[in-house]
Amino acid sequence: MRIPVPDEIRAADQLGRVHFVGIGGAALSGIARIMAERGLPVTGSDDQDTPFLPALRELGVSVRLGYDADHLGPVDGGADTLVVTTAARDDNPEVLEARRRGLLMLPRSAGLASVMQDRRVLAVSGTHGKTTTTSLLTMALLAAGADPTYAIGAVLVQTGSNAHDGSGDLFVAEADESDGAFLVYRPYAAIVTNVEADHLDIWGTEEAYRAAFVEFVETIDPDGFLVCCIDDDGAAALAGQARARGCEVIGVGESEQADVRATDLHFEGTTSTFTVREGDREHGTVRLQIPGRHYVLDALAALALGLRLGHSFDDLRRGLEGFSGSRRRMELKGEAAGVRVFDSYAHHPVEIAGDLQAARAVAGEGRLVVAYQPHLVSRTRIFGRAMGEALGAADEVVVLDVYLAREDADPEVTGRLVADAVPLPPSSVTYVPSQADVAGVLARVARPGDLVLTLGAGSVTEVGPEVLKLLSGGADA
Repeated sequence: MRIPVPDEIRAADQLGRVHFVGIGGAALSGIARIMAERGLPVTGSDDQDTPFLPALRELGVSVRLGYDADHLGPVDGGADTLVVTTAARDDNPEVLEARRRGLLMLPRSAGLASVMQDRRVLAVSGTHGKTTTTSLLTMALLAAGADPTYAIGAVLVQTGSNAHDGSGDLFVAEADESDGAFLVYRPYAAIVTNVEADHLDIWGTEEAYRAAFVEFVETIDPDGFLVCCIDDDGAAALAGQARARGCEVIGVGESEQADVRATDLHFEGTTSTFTVREGDREHGTVRLQIPGRHYVLDALAALALGLRLGHSFDDLRRGLEGFSGSRRRMELKGEAAGVRVFDSYAHHPVEIAGDLQAARAVAGEGRLVVAYQPHLVSRTRIFGRAMGEALGAADEVVVLDVYLAREDADPEVTGRLVADAVPLPPSSVTYVPSQADVAGVLARVARPGDLVLTLGAGSVTEVGPEVLKLLSGGADA
């Protein structure tokens, strides 16, 4: 459901009682948490009891399961404003009742913008790496004593939360481009990790998608700045366009043209080490607890932004080195029978390639066994073959059927499209349409020393614990 952004976005304390339709999602739960921490009246509903809800209930937020018009409360004394998930159906009874009452309804973007008032917004966007970069930036600023407010699309392991209302004047936000939400936030500064065609079901064409990033840059405060990872062609082009419009740009990457460079990269196990140089100056070495070149570039962007804000390299480095990950981003789920099981959110060919490169470094001499769940029919139709080709970096591949999310099934677009494109021997590629069968297949394939990686933005995250249970002998494999 698309709820329009109002011409003027009120501050959160001017919204009255706020009810969240889809409060269990990563984005809406974070906004609700910030409002609740500020003492504002918040309620919500969801059709699933998600992992984000217990923390909200601990803050005193009333959360109902299922959707019902009665959840809005009485006409007098009930909800004044609704913040509505994009996943809501047109016939959602709470939305229909809000329309009948004439209540203010906000999309996710406007809900987040309402809690950004009077803060300097640091918006992190890009096709890939938004969540990790936002998390790294938050950790770096926390270590530097800035105590920012933050809203991230995943749980930050160190804090156990995806959002928090800080005491400082900074607001770190993951700025999602998928539906244009990032055009609402008016940031003081921004990071763009990369720009590569995605979400064409929303934008229609690659040109329109790229143009949205140009529009995003135009929303940056004239006194602010942009950090771009210029190793990526799309972000490099955006940096050039931003400079032409008079925006201050800090280019980061391994490229010699970068203003802040990462050199001497070294990957060992679950760690990544690199040296940071700015012009002729060598700041020092950073040792991350997360593996992979793409994470180095994410950390470098966060570091460059923090340096530009005036924080010390040593403080920022301490925060980056203390970061052990976000949930569903190369997250270790456990080990059983000599097999390590990781889970990650990658669902685009570039993300798949990056996570497999990182997983290969962690696997060492063991095999890399991957279970991949394509996400969205539209994305699989466009990128399915490229997804399969990226999965060729594994030793064994299991492909699930497409996770439908907001779209209807298409018999012509299934996981088979991806499986058939994997450039491995047929004996090493298995198409398993039913998720219920995947854990058993992985448990039979995996050997001691192997690394099993579940990949995808959908329900494949549930498979890892099942694999560990089977490997531990908790059920018949």
